[in-house]
Amino acid sequence: MRVVIAEDAVLLRAGVTRLLADEGIETVAAVDNGDDLLGAITEHRPDLAIVDVRMPPTFTDEGLRAALAARKEIAGLPVLVLSQYVEESYAVELLSGGAGGVGYLLKERVADVDEFLDAVRRVADGGTAIDPDVIAQLMARGRRNPLDSLTARESEVLGLMAQGLSNNAIANSLVVSHGAVEKHIGNIFSKLGLEASSEEHRRVRAVLTYLGR
Repeated sequence: MRVVIAEDAVLLRAGVTRLLADEGIETVAAVDNGDDLLGAITEHRPDLAIVDVRMPPTFTDEGLRAALAARKEIAGLPVLVLSQYVEESYAVELLSGGAGGVGYLLKERVADVDEFLDAVRRVADGGTAIDPDVIAQLMARGRRNPLDSLTARESEVLGLMAQGLSNNAIANSLVVSHGAVEKHIGNIFSKLGLEASSEEHRRVRAVLTYLGR
């Protein structure tokens, strides 16, 4: 079996690579961002892609978007998502994508190595491996206002965005770094299911969602 891994945490990336190697599974590429993931999949055409959701540069949904793009290039490409997050906007599309193995496991709930390896083989063979908590979260989110999924800080940032404040002004108001504000805004876009477009376009749509409540 030949695998491509996309994970920005270097120790976890190396650990998964070593774990697979011990089982005779070859990692043909191990990358840390969505663009390189798409390039590696196109170049190597692996038997399976193991993908984190949030990677550079915006740490929102690069991994899932790259995986979906790759499946359009290589029909039926098996994809196993291994993440801390349930990314609703693209997870549903991935899980309902038809042909090809698919899995979605939460990192903190993978407590058994054999269970993980079984999921790897099952998805590569065209099957499924979906954490029950992922399904529960997707169903719950489908029944509630997406604004309810925002943390208190994210809601505060969105409120300041609605007032027309720039990222720098928000950072000054909250006494946090510019990078922290960008991360919060990325999370807001992700949780509101705002697909990739221009930064300004997504910002306007997020504010409209906030005001529409």
